[in-house]
Amino acid sequence: MPSVTIDLVHEGPIVQVALFVSSPRAAALKAAGQPQPKGVMVRLLVDTGASGTCIDPTYIQQLAIPPSGLIDLHTPSTGGTPLQCKQYDVNIAIVLDNGQYHFVNTLPVVESHLSSQGIGGLLGRDVLAQGLLFYNGVARTYTLSF
Repeated sequence: MPSVTIDLVHEGPIVQVALFVSSPRAAALKAAGQPQPKGVMVRLLVDTGASGTCIDPTYIQQLAIPPSGLIDLHTPSTGGTPLQCKQYDVNIAIVLDNGQYHFVNTLPVVESHLSSQGIGGLLGRDVLAQGLLFYNGVARTYTLSF
């Protein structure tokens, strides 16, 4: 099973991912003769408490994509009242140790302002459910396998 092992940093388990427009959006741009935006590198905090992946709007804006809808977001700070957030469809690629990538096609992500915390977003259980996460606190590393 291809994997990536990364040292823990002070923010926690951070993984670099490449963020791209979704496959349907890329096909529509190509059919219209328009260029596809280049991918954007994003530092995501691996978050087993997040049911879905969240991306800071700074990175979504670089892809120049429209929202695919709105979603009610529940967090510990919202209590019983959800916060309505924009949702976008993107492709992501996680670089693995062997030079291969784990691709997630047309993943719905939620816009969430996280850059003030030093991260570009959260890698949630929607992606983590596709693989294996091993958190080694003693060695100060973690491994993602897909």
